[in-house]
Amino acid sequence: MSHPKEVIATNPNLVRIDHRLNSLVQKIELLNYINPINIEQEKRNFFASKYNINPNYKYRKIDFDAHALQQALFSQDIDSIIDEDSRAFYRDVIYDYSGLIQCIETIGQSRKFYFNVLKSFGTPTDKDVENARFILHFKDEEYDNEMFPIFTAEEAADYFREFTKQYHFDFTIKYSNKISAAAMVQNNTQTLILKKNHRYSANQLKVLANHEIGVHLVTTFNGMSQPLKIFHNGFPNNVETQEGLAVFSEYMSGCLTLHRLKELSYRVMAADSLRKGFNFCDTFDLLHNQYKLNREESYNISLRAHRGGGFTKDYMYLTGLKKIYDYFNKGGDLSPLLAGKVSLEHFEVIAKWKKDGLATENTFKNYAFDHCENENKKLDFILQNLK
Repeated sequence: MSHPKEVIATNPNLVRIDHRLNSLVQKIELLNYINPINIEQEKRNFFASKYNINPNYKYRKIDFDAHALQQALFSQDIDSIIDEDSRAFYRDVIYDYSGLIQCIETIGQSRKFYFNVLKSFGTPTDKDVENARFILHFKDEEYDNEMFPIFTAEEAADYFREFTKQYHFDFTIKYSNKISAAAMVQNNTQTLILKKNHRYSANQLKVLANHEIGVHLVTTFNGMSQPLKIFHNGFPNNVETQEGLAVFSEYMSGCLTLHRLKELSYRVMAADSLRKGFNFCDTFDLLHNQYKLNREESYNISLRAHRGGGFTKDYMYLTGLKKIYDYFNKGGDLSPLLAGKVSLEHFEVIAKWKKDGLATENTFKNYAFDHCENENKKLDFILQNLK
């Protein structure tokens, strides 16, 4: 393999544009802006209203000039990249980041935000909704002791620190009441954020460790050690692949449950309800009254779908899982997909860059991918039969 300096010398324009884009897109992390800052207050109001008044969410202000950033993105001389595939890839990158800026700019602006989200993330297809319904018709499994929420956020943090000892990477743990998930990774600051007032079950700790650390932090740190910054900042359409890998990591480590698959299916139904023009109360009613999901989970899934003005991203956990499951079972190699925030559809570009010395071997791996610990035959039946 060529030495990195030689590679950069033969691809100066590609490397220059990649590094320029890196300095521009540092602040484009949609999840930093999309989570309301008044989740708990609005939740109390919503329950007090007997589920009749739509929450009025507030969001943090964006701390960059969106218009100037758009101009800077489109002023890059992409045509100076000699390699045709890389040139096409970076053109996609610019359109992708431009779309994310439009999403961030219009958070809280209802339909305007929703239409921007459709451009960046799409919406569930009829097939996706059928898959979700197929999963939801299975009878719930019995709860065992692993499923009872008894651990505090501080105890969860201890568990995650212990889990991470096998990796030797340095990350920060923070607590917040302003996130809609039980935990999330902030890519640009290498931070694991835990929901402060949440109670975690033993199963959820294992799920989150394999999902957030085993995939999201692994791809964060692998991306940071690549010569090209785009591995860290994120390929176009990387969400479906990254979330698919993360849920597949739950499956391989033996902690994916039917309950969790149903949660991902309810997310598909909630994302689909946006297409039908449902407001928050309508989506909550669909989950709580028609599907008989408890009110806490119904609220959280409705919040995830309606934040910003209609955020469809959540349907991709299930579609991504199916794609990664099928890809793996056909003998596909998962390690290139852990090289950073990459996407399955750009597999060829990664392979080409590896050959050219523009991509290196991964520093960190996902240990769950070494052998399958799933013993739940029903899960395999479901995953094999999704369309």
